[in-house]
Amino acid sequence: MEWSEMFTREHEPSESQIRDFVSTPLWDDLDSYLRHEYNVKPKVSYSSCSMDKGMWKGWNVKYKKNGKPLCTLYPKQGHILSLVPVGLQDIGQAELMMPTFTEYTQNLLKQSVTGHNGKSLAIVVENEAVLQDMKNIISLRAVKQ
Repeated sequence: MEWSEMFTREHEPSESQIRDFVSTPLWDDLDSYLRHEYNVKPKVSYSSCSMDKGMWKGWNVKYKKNGKPLCTLYPKQGHILSLVPVGLQDIGQAELMMPTFTEYTQNLLKQSVTGHNGKSLAIVVENEAVLQDMKNIISLRAVKQ
């Protein structure tokens, strides 16, 4: 069963239901890292966005520091779909870090379009190496906050 079918707009999932659905230790690792490293508390919210075949529709978990988003996590079974902003002022630093990133993350960074606020990376986190890339990208955004 799909996430959006299990948890409709009227039925907000609990943190434990999200964790059980995702069913990967990567979720716990990332959640713990964000809570402790940046002293943030996640906020569960609902998105009715139907872009990309509804990929972004449903309940998600937002992490913000000083009102600015660090990332938004979209629960998927067995992995995490995340949206990570890279501000205009951080793109250069992210590009300098590219040799340390996985090939997957390097390609995402190269292919993402730069808008007026920077880039938004849609990162599928399926392994620890990509999770580490994501943490490093988030650190660029959080350092100035």
